[in-house]
Amino acid sequence: MTTLRHVATPHPAAAAGLGPRAAAGEPVAAVLAAALHLPGVDALPADLPGARAATVEEPACPPERAADLLGRKGLLAKEPATRLALCAVHRTLGLPAKAPRRTGPADPRTAVVVSSNLGNVATVGDIARRLRDGGPREVGPLEAPNASSNVIAGAVAIWFRFGGPNLTVCSGATAGLDAIWLAGLLLRTGRADRVVVVGTEPDDAQARALHAARRGRADGRPLRAGAACLLLGPVDGPGEPLGLLGPVRAVGADGASPAAPGSADDTVPGSVDGDVPGSVDGTVPGPVDGAVPGSVDGVPPAAPRLVDDAVLPGDHYGAAGVVHTAVALRLLAGTPAVRVRCGDPADGFRELTVTGAGR
Repeated sequence: MTTLRHVATPHPAAAAGLGPRAAAGEPVAAVLAAALHLPGVDALPADLPGARAATVEEPACPPERAADLLGRKGLLAKEPATRLALCAVHRTLGLPAKAPRRTGPADPRTAVVVSSNLGNVATVGDIARRLRDGGPREVGPLEAPNASSNVIAGAVAIWFRFGGPNLTVCSGATAGLDAIWLAGLLLRTGRADRVVVVGTEPDDAQARALHAARRGRADGRPLRAGAACLLLGPVDGPGEPLGLLGPVRAVGADGASPAAPGSADDTVPGSVDGDVPGSVDGTVPGPVDGAVPGSVDGVPPAAPRLVDDAVLPGDHYGAAGVVHTAVALRLLAGTPAVRVRCGDPADGFRELTVTGAGR
């Protein structure tokens, strides 16, 4: 298990005055802390070439052993995806194992955005079957909250006392980066001072069956349970963050096109008036006057390293964008920028660039 946290030193890369829509190419959010919670595979990112040093902790516990990290109280009715999400947030906040839960008023300036497509499908399917076979008497009132599509985000907010906006994104294979785009919007519009972004997916039998049946899936990449968390703040905030996140952009499968195959009218879900998030007046960030950004004497710079589905085994599906971003932060010691991509041919592709803070 690996965790990254920021060091509180002055941050020189402020981008004040961007307003609700970020200028093309400008960072839109700062990563204050990040953690991966990928049972069975989260030692892999630490072994990637060029990875920065990080706190190495115990291997990530599977959801059935979440009490080892979180303590037993309150976990009884929590689903696997919710338990994984809670573990990822717990590690991101730097809390010790079984730390007492915070009490008192919730923090109204910390928002939660979760990306998960299959988080509670097992519960929904089970309740639907029992209603069909035995009627309403077969379903207890305490089971109803777990059937909500926002149950994971709600559980995270209640557990850690976050009282800001509370949202869930389930937009398919692009959900992770769509959630990061939404978090950046909350920060830039002043709706929150911090945003906890969590990507999480289970791998129960029903989730695996739905994942295997969907359009766009890659053969040989089964659904993999796991979670990742990013704690985001404004770019012009205090301290030196782990990294800065650029605008989320729609790309083609090769990363070159601003169009998102499979999306309606080639727009990004959550875009404003059809604009790609990060664009200005409908213009997608890209070359100016035909020049390649960053080129010197006409020689284009080397392409930033790419973190996509090939980096980790299995498919983290709705959590992939958050997982890939957490992995990318590990690589900033060896390169000034890392591209993050998620998506598939059916849902389209999204990409952002993670850069170091000390620019």
